[in-house]
Amino acid sequence: MAAKARKRRPETGLELALHLQMRAFRLPEPEWGYRWHPVRRWRADAAWPERRLLLEVEGGVTPFRDKRTGELRQGRHNSILGYEGDCEKYSEAAICGFKVIRVTRRMVDDGRAVALLERALRAMTEGAA
Repeated sequence: MAAKARKRRPETGLELALHLQMRAFRLPEPEWGYRWHPVRRWRADAAWPERRLLLEVEGGVTPFRDKRTGELRQGRHNSILGYEGDCEKYSEAAICGFKVIRVTRRMVDDGRAVALLERALRAMTEGAA
């Protein structure tokens, strides 16, 4: 079984924004920074381990200006190595029996992220009944 080292609260502003929405919707409290893999040191941004559900808040998907150089750069998730790393991680999550909900900043901002989580958690609760 995976070690359950976790952070106590959201680490980024984007995670905090989603966490506040989750509280407003009265969703079950997740475990933040949940280490789900038995060997690799991968962590989910948030998880409901008893429901085998992981949440990944993909913050680095839009290009940004480097504050130091002014150059337009791409986020980690858009680079080939970052994308391949994500593919491996999410495939391993599926092999380990987890469902993964992936959301972007825009999805958090417009409410789609919390709506997806609400539907996923409800479906998993109803499926377990």
